[in-house]
Order: sequence, then C-alpha cells, then structure tokens
Amino acid sequence: MTVTRRSRRSSGRTTLNDVAGAAGVSPITASRALRGERSVDPELARRVHEAAERLGYVPDPAARALASQRSTQVLVLVPLLSNALFVDLLEAVHRTLFPEGYQPLIGVTHYDGAEEELLLRTYLPHRPAGLLVTGFDRSEAARQLIVRSGVPCVHLMETSHAPGVACVGFSQVEAGATITRHLLERGRRRVAFCAAQLDPRVMQRAEGYRQALRAAGLYDPRLEMLSPERSSIALGARLFEEMLQRMPDMDAVFFCNDDIAQGGLLAANRLGLAVPGRIAIAGFNDLAGSDQMVPPLTTIRTPRSEVGRAGADMLLGLMRGTLPGPACVELDYELIVRQST
Repeated sequence: MTVTRRSRRSSGRTTLNDVAGAAGVSPITASRALRGERSVDPELARRVHEAAERLGYVPDPAARALASQRSTQVLVLVPLLSNALFVDLLEAVHRTLFPEGYQPLIGVTHYDGAEEELLLRTYLPHRPAGLLVTGFDRSEAARQLIVRSGVPCVHLMETSHAPGVACVGFSQVEAGATITRHLLERGRRRVAFCAAQLDPRVMQRAEGYRQALRAAGLYDPRLEMLSPERSSIALGARLFEEMLQRMPDMDAVFFCNDDIAQGGLLAANRLGLAVPGRIAIAGFNDLAGSDQMVPPLTTIRTPRSEVGRAGADMLLGLMRGTLPGPACVELDYELIVRQST
C-alpha cells in the first residue's frame, strides 16, 4: 500500500509547498498568486486559490515577513480600551489598514509613561511596519526609541507643526474654549469646570476653559475641580455634588468628558435642580447615551473616527515612502447644542 504524505512542518500546518504541489505550480508562483499579483496567469491563480481553500491553508505572517524583509504589523498605542473614544479610533484604523494588508497590533499604555516605554522596548525590536501613538506627552526615552527605530510614526488626537512630526488631530484648547463661550452666550456667569483623569488632552481643554473665562473677565480658580481618578458616571455625580457644596452660586458646569457629565446631570436631577433652568451642564466627546439623557446633553462632538482614518492613511503614505498631503492635519470638531444648556 502506498502512503502519500504531505510535506508539512513539525507543527502539522499546511505549508505553501503543499498548496503549490496540489495546484501543480512552483512555490514562488503560489506565493505570488496568493498575494494577488497580476503577473500570475489567471488559470494558475484560480488553481492556487482552490488548492489553498481545499487544504485550509493559512499564511504564516512571520514567515512572510522574514522572506520579504517587510513586516505587515502596525503598532497602535492608546491609553485605554474602556474609553469609547479610543474604541472608535481603533475601529477606523483597522478598517483603513487591514484592506491594505496591514494588521494593527494594539498596546494599551493606561496613561502611564513607563508602561508606554516598556511597550515600545518590547515591540519596536520586531520592526513593525509603522507606529501610531496617542498625543505627544511621553518620556524622552520613549521619544528616542521612536526616532532611533526608524519606524514611520504618526501622532493622533493632537497637532504640532514641529519639523519632521506627522500628526492628525484637532485643537483641544479651542474646543474647550468653544463650549465655555457657548455657556457664556447662554447668560451663564459662574461657570465651573470638573475634570477627571487629567491626561494632557483634558488639561488642554481646561486651558481653553480658562482662556474663554479670562477673556470675559469671569475666571475664578475656585470654580475648578480636578480629580486624577479615572473618568466615570459615578465620579461625575460625586464631583458635581462636591462642587455644588463648595460653590453653591455656580450656574453652569463644563465637564471634561461626557461620562462624568452624565453623572453630574443624574446628580442634578436627583437633587431636584432644574437643568438648564437652575444650572446648565455640558460635556465633551459626544459619547453614546448623551443624546438620551434627561435633558439631552450639550457636548463637543470630536472627530475620533476621522482621526483614525486620516492617521492610518497618513501612515500608509509614510510606509510607502510618500506623504501625499501635509504632515499636520487639523480636523474640525462640532459643538452639539442640546437641551441641557
């Protein structure tokens, strides 16, 4: 009895050689066909794809990268996965990069510079094709790791016109000023600011708040409440109640993020404070559920999906050796006025 064996690796995986043998072509032709190269005869390409499907062939990205000396992985560093803002951004990055043959590799920094540095030290030696990072606030060691790696890098969510810096974002300062000016235009004069997490983008919104109130001659530092705790609905309720006890004459609150704004609005309702009659409440980011609050929440709609798409497009250009547009792309945000103000 003759036993036919496939030439498999010790792992038992079907190899490219198996596919080539089943299709009656060389391994090089099989590889080109599976990559979709147009130089391969259509009939041969059909046979290769049929053989690959029949054998359950799954390409080995590590072997492909070794053979081509080109990685298909893009390292994406974000602060949190529990924040819907970054989930939206990552979804847009994936939808842009994956059809182009790149696989996002996600690292979570937890707003910790040391953790970001460790992620860079861990993954950059594997020579990813590209790198997407959040903002500009990082250690000098982390900056040098990025520069010395030579890996194309795009910064997301903030902008800078520094030479050699590729970035896509929007002005957090101006967005913070915009919503503060909206509250002033509604006749509010004792506008409080409640913030959590206190990452660089939150503090930029705080600066926009201060600029708008100083321009109106109404800035009072006692109306600020800054908490390093992680942003949440429960924290928003607590911050609102504490600020109300401290400054009972406040007539508006700008919360740095929608989840704590939702908590503040729930607390106001629980305390029987009319919104916006007694006090106006505004948030930031236009997160899910803000339009369903009672009353619906005024907020800033941030372009996180657009940032993800544009940042990934910019990185694709850099990885291919071209930058078709400007190195700094500043996107628009939108003031969403609802009944809470």
